[in-house]
Amino acid sequence: MATTLSPVLRQATGVVAARGEGALIFDEEDRRYLDFTAGIGVTSTGHCHPRVVAAAQEQVGRIIHAQYTTVMHRPLLTLVERMGEVLPAGLDRMFFANSGSEAVEAALRLVRQATGRPNVVAFHGGFHGRTVAAASMTSSGTRFRAGFAPLMAGVHLAPFPNPTHYGWTQEEATRFALRELDHLLQTVSAPADTAAFVVEPVLGEGGYVPASTEFLAGLRERADRHGILLVVDEVQTGWGRTGRFWGHDHFDGRPDVLVTAKGLASGFPLSGIAASEELMSRAWPGSQGGTYGANAVACAAAVATLEVIQGEGLVDNAAVRGEQLRAGLEKVAADDPRITDVRGLGLMLGAEFRDVDGEPDAATAAAAQQEAARRGLLLLTCGAWGQVVRFIPALVVDEALVAEALGIWRESVAAVGVAPAGS
Repeated sequence: MATTLSPVLRQATGVVAARGEGALIFDEEDRRYLDFTAGIGVTSTGHCHPRVVAAAQEQVGRIIHAQYTTVMHRPLLTLVERMGEVLPAGLDRMFFANSGSEAVEAALRLVRQATGRPNVVAFHGGFHGRTVAAASMTSSGTRFRAGFAPLMAGVHLAPFPNPTHYGWTQEEATRFALRELDHLLQTVSAPADTAAFVVEPVLGEGGYVPASTEFLAGLRERADRHGILLVVDEVQTGWGRTGRFWGHDHFDGRPDVLVTAKGLASGFPLSGIAASEELMSRAWPGSQGGTYGANAVACAAAVATLEVIQGEGLVDNAAVRGEQLRAGLEKVAADDPRITDVRGLGLMLGAEFRDVDGEPDAATAAAAQQEAARRGLLLLTCGAWGQVVRFIPALVVDEALVAEALGIWRESVAAVGVAPAGS
């Protein structure tokens, strides 16, 4: 009997990757593609950066699996020490796992144990993972929740300040979101029952919608007033992706718990949470652990990733190349009424498609994404309806590659016909 992959796995492209270099992927026929997916924002230093490869190869020859609640290993100790250079002030204790979902659930366990409160508030459009607790906090699309009930109790959803969705200004959307949060705390989850707010500084799967300084300040003020903890999910936005090291840096945010993964180790599975010593010490003994968390090779790759990001100025590069990419995407949008918004931060940008009736147009977004792939540019879609095409190249991407990608994008959009109204 032949074995194959699950039929419900959906492939964004038909490419069979054979090798990668920086922001490029080559298939088995050695056709070159601009990879503006970065493995969903994972390959922060690009494919096979020489320093990351060397660090991983060296570590493989020493020890691969040194389970970190059994023995310590040097890459982990070095990584923890180096994280002090980039973590927000006061977040000086870390726990490591493998995936974003695991880290989100570790943060949930921590805030519930630390506060003794059962509930958390997440925000519409957020994506926090696919495991039970993480999916319970996810509302970027029903596909992450449907057919999976009952999900975890104690999760309540409040609006995220999404101006495009509501048809308002950022200020109006922010005022509405905070007013509705207050209403939720008054009618659904009393502050004394609420352990944490869990928020992405930029919605990822939810459509690349940035938060605002006023919104995060409002969350911080309410958290401080009520003894609620603020958990900032930086799984996709961290490690320079937005043109600042952390996404919340754009908004003067001050998290109590920070969740990180994706770009942390340039493609090796590694995630973590950071909190203060005082908060982390309130976790119950034995509540943190895992067989593969803080794998020695992944930690070595993460140390090398940080060295590359710092040594090559990749955070600044993400900001500069992000400005170039945004300007080019806005020019394409200006010439095509189907693209109604270009938004995001740094090298985390999305182009939203809507039809003549103003409704989300997933069909045209998907057609443009597929046409781009045929022309050698790999992209992904996101948004509740799949109406946003997202651009997330590796942080090493250069001016010439961004310009090439924009040329392909313009051609791809032009090649895609207008979808019928209401399709």
